[in-house]
Amino acid sequence: MHPALLNALVSVPRTNLTFLMTEKGAPFTNAGFGNWWRDRCNEAGLPQCTAHGLRKSATVRLVEAGCTDEQIMAITGIRSPSVLKIYKRGSDQRRLARQALDIQLRTEGEQKLSNLDARLDKTGSK
Repeated sequence: MHPALLNALVSVPRTNLTFLMTEKGAPFTNAGFGNWWRDRCNEAGLPQCTAHGLRKSATVRLVEAGCTDEQIMAITGIRSPSVLKIYKRGSDQRRLARQALDIQLRTEGEQKLSNLDARLDKTGSK
């Protein structure tokens, strides 16, 4: 568990295994929590935010931190590698592009192309 979550949970009364409860004291259903979260986001002026968006955001952060698929699935509760692939698509592309640029920049000084200017000059004669 993340240390910040552990610290927050220390102050929660331990009277029940469920700590996210409705106003009536019952555990949330999945749909009920999603609706409750939607209302809180709207109240905060964040209509673009969703409970699902939290999961996606966490997944993206874990991908960009370099976690393995198995680690990401363990912490987010994603059960299917094909579903994880959908979440990872944009992150992987950004990460791979950064890695490719890093490689190119590292090797740029090593590449001694004597005719590079002539090869890149599309206006000159051949």
